Amino acid sequence: MEHKGTKHLETEHLILRRFTLEDAEAMYENWAHDDEVTKFLSWPTHPNIEVTRYVLGDWVSHYSDDDFYQWAIVPKECDGKPVGSIGVVKVFNDISAVQIGYCLGRKWWHQGITSEALNTIIGFFFNEVGMERIEAIHDTRNPNSGGVMKKCGMKHEGTLRRAFKGNQGIGDSEMYSILKIER
Repeated sequence: MEHKGTKHLETEHLILRRFTLEDAEAMYENWAHDDEVTKFLSWPTHPNIEVTRYVLGDWVSHYSDDDFYQWAIVPKECDGKPVGSIGVVKVFNDISAVQIGYCLGRKWWHQGITSEALNTIIGFFFNEVGMERIEAIHDTRNPNSGGVMKKCGMKHEGTLRRAFKGNQGIGDSEMYSILKIER
């Protein structure tokens, strides 16, 4: 395994790139301030754009770290404006694994964008970084997120009972994973 950091990645429909401080307005407007988007997530809705600027500042400051992965999801038809994010929530160096998290603005739900982004990230981690395992979890009350994981070939491993604290309180989460040998 060799960490590569947040590299620019492209698909047929998407650009996955590093965030910049100039993305604050798009991030705030497109997803970070929306209670419906953050409903099943572990981070709170941003009450104002200053919080979004702070988060982006933190992310940008970590892009020099080879083991930091946080991409802006930018559909090619959106004039460079991000509509969501996808990145690593946890790194498990000892087993060459990562846990992925993602979020997408409500206007872009059910269009295959998150699946395309996740599938691209999976390929990047297996083929370029040398990861052996990629995992993701979702609140059981958000089955659409699990649908994204299944669509990308991830297998359901089980339900983690009362192991997730999100904006709906403490609840259960579903664990999915894919191994390099399965790809």
